[in-house]
Amino acid sequence: MLWSATARLSANPSPLHLPVFNQSITVLGKSKPSRVCCSPSRAMETNDDTSKAKGLSFDDFLSKKPYSPPTWASHLKPIPSHVFSLAHLPTPIHKWNLPNLPQNTEVWLKRDDLSGMQLSGNKVRKLEFLLAEAVAQGADCIITIGGIQSNHCRATAVAAKYLNLDSYLILRTSKLLVDKDPGLTGNLLVERFMGAHIQLISKEEYAKIGSVALTNVLKEQLLKEGRRPYVIPVGGSNSLGTWGYIEAMREIEEQLQIRSNRVKFDDIVVACGSGGTIAGLSLGSWLGALKAKVHAFCVCDDPDYFYDFVQDLIDGLQAGVNARDIVSIINAKGLGYAINTSEELKFVKEVAAATGVVLDPVYSGKAAYGMMKDMAENPNKWEGRKVLFVHTGGLLGLFDKVDQMAPLVGNWQRMDVNESIPRKEGIGKMF
Repeated sequence: MLWSATARLSANPSPLHLPVFNQSITVLGKSKPSRVCCSPSRAMETNDDTSKAKGLSFDDFLSKKPYSPPTWASHLKPIPSHVFSLAHLPTPIHKWNLPNLPQNTEVWLKRDDLSGMQLSGNKVRKLEFLLAEAVAQGADCIITIGGIQSNHCRATAVAAKYLNLDSYLILRTSKLLVDKDPGLTGNLLVERFMGAHIQLISKEEYAKIGSVALTNVLKEQLLKEGRRPYVIPVGGSNSLGTWGYIEAMREIEEQLQIRSNRVKFDDIVVACGSGGTIAGLSLGSWLGALKAKVHAFCVCDDPDYFYDFVQDLIDGLQAGVNARDIVSIINAKGLGYAINTSEELKFVKEVAAATGVVLDPVYSGKAAYGMMKDMAENPNKWEGRKVLFVHTGGLLGLFDKVDQMAPLVGNWQRMDVNESIPRKEGIGKMF
């Protein structure tokens, strides 16, 4: 396993022994019970009455409002004119008690898995800007594309329905399954409950045609039917969607500013699957006050592809910076996109058992696995650092891995009750 350097370097590594953690976690420096409320309106405490009122307001959610960028991003172009309030923000930040970290290293967790859109994650931040543009353009439906268990497609289907828009999802699957009912596992259940129109494409056809051409084909079909479609790219990752994580960086800065004993993050770690999240985080960290080093663990393609893609996104904002100067991209795809080794899945299970945090197997699970592997192999690189790990969500993706996960969670048995325990028919109410 990857938790300690000594375990990896030993010829006969011992089994993983997880430490006993304190019965409290730290939320922005305040000690809370382990059952800390993660409601966005309660995630932070502040003396600013305006901030409290904003967090508790029920008029804010699903509202469209003018957008003003952070001052340090005001030179970027174009600046979005409006944004929809779709996410439950701010998402909490708390100490993440991972075992066997390098000496004096702290890892904190930004809980973007709690952002809403029926178990969402990072995608909703991008959708706040993308759907504001869709509504402004008079769209009556949304087209987007992704894998068969795409978190982005699920979040898009939910957000579109909130705004009374139809959604058309092009989902990539295997050649053997492209002509079959895709089922109701994980994200598919939510999408189909939302009434999303699902179009299946084989991985082989997807590879030959590409996402842009496929969404254009569907767009032309819908235009001929008299519809007004708005196309969102894979993962919502274009220059407009990048504003979602530029804005997230402002949110992180504000969370740190209200903390009495301020944390200064040295590093930000996040998964990379389509590029928009790391473009926004790295640009925001570079331009803003945080100046943390961003480490992106890519779960598909390769680092060179993402350096070029991120460069295109930030060039689209006229940022005038080099992608390789603001983000370090590390390959963490392993066997391939959405394909897991037994060791990766065991890691996800052990993190949950040790810390109470459930990672998804496709994105944050692989990123955290890659981070812990690097910490074990290069502890000097991380010693004494304060690291913010951005949990980008994707819990529903675990449901697609139940067959692989089953052997790892055999902690059950029949309860044996001694015959001496009194029994009386009907005493146990079963409601």
